[in-house]
Amino acid sequence: MTPTVLLLTTLVLGSQAAAPAPAPATTPTRSALETDPAGWVDLLADPSLKDWTRVSLRPVGELPAGDVTAPSPWQFDAASGVLTCEGDKAGHEMFRSGPEFGDVILHVEWRFTKLEGTPPYNAGVYVRTSADGVIWHQAQTGPGGGYLFGNTLVGGTAQRVNRRDAMRENRVKPAGEWNTYEIRAVGKTVSLWVNGAVTSEFPDCEVPRGHIGLEAEGYRIEFRNIKVKRL
Repeated sequence: MTPTVLLLTTLVLGSQAAAPAPAPATTPTRSALETDPAGWVDLLADPSLKDWTRVSLRPVGELPAGDVTAPSPWQFDAASGVLTCEGDKAGHEMFRSGPEFGDVILHVEWRFTKLEGTPPYNAGVYVRTSADGVIWHQAQTGPGGGYLFGNTLVGGTAQRVNRRDAMRENRVKPAGEWNTYEIRAVGKTVSLWVNGAVTSEFPDCEVPRGHIGLEAEGYRIEFRNIKVKRL
C-alpha cells in the first residue's frame, strides 16, 4: 500500500471511529395486562356505575369547578365497553371509583375526540387520591402528556409536585387514536407506562393508598378497559 493510500485509509477509518454512535431506540414492552392477564378487577363491570362518584374539583384558570348536581357528563355504553365524558358539558371534576387501593397496577385505555385545529386537549387519570380530591396523583393525558404530577404530601404537608421536566419521552398518540396507560404504585414509587415504555416516575410518594379516578377538564374523552390488580 502506498503512503498516500495508507494516509487516506487512516483518515477515513479515524473519522468513522470518531463519529458519535446513534442513541439506542426504546424497545417497546408489553403491558402488564397482556403479559399477566390473571387477577385483574374490571372497574367498569357494573354498567350502572353505582360505585363511581362525581367529585367537584377546585377551579383551574377559567374552568369552573364541576357542578355535580347537573346532569352527568359521564356515560357508559355496555355494548362497546366505552366510558365517555362529554367534557364540554362539564366543569372541572373527577369521576372517582368506590374502593381505595394501596399497592396496585392500574390499566386504562383512552382517546380524545379529534377537533379541528390544535386544541390543548386536557384530562387525566388519578391514583392514590383522597375522597374529596384534595390530595391526588395524576397521569396527564393530551398531546404533551405522559408524565406524573399531583397535589401530594411532602413531609406531611400538601404540596404540588410536577414530574414533567423529568419525563423520558413523549409517547402519546394524536387525538382520535387510542392510548394505553399503566400506572404502577408500589410502596413510595409511582410509575407511568405509556404505549410501550415507562415515561415518568415519582419515587417519593408519602400517600400509601387512595381512590382511582378520571378527570373531566373541557374536552370529550373516551375510556375503556379500566382494570386494576392489587399487588
